[in-house]
Amino acid sequence: QVQLVESGGGLVQAGGSLRLSCAASGRTFSTYAMGWFRQAPGKEREFVAAIKRNSGTTYYTDSVKGRFTISRDNAKNTVYLQMNSLRPEDTAVYYCAADQDGLRVRVSSSYDYWGQGTQVTVSS
Repeated sequence: QVQLVESGGGLVQAGGSLRLSCAASGRTFSTYAMGWFRQAPGKEREFVAAIKRNSGTTYYTDSVKGRFTISRDNAKNTVYLQMNSLRPEDTAVYYCAADQDGLRVRVSSSYDYWGQGTQVTVSS
């Protein structure tokens, strides 16, 4: 069992930055691939970024490439999402998730555990 708690969301102006954190419970954090997803009002949840468990290989959706960076600190059981050059269209609830298999990291149904989400609002 893994429990995930996101933090770091908030209100920021367009062009600004935020860093989201996701703290995981349990001693098996390093064995999970970790992902960030987001859901805007009236829209489906979408993939944002993911990081493999050991290799640290990262994946991004096209709209955030070059602006967002996912990273993890296995010693702290934490995954981060550094978000720069934020745009109003980045406004959403952001969720972190843990995937034991790590085979289809862009697919939300592959993930085993989810956090409660943190709101990110970008004003124009």
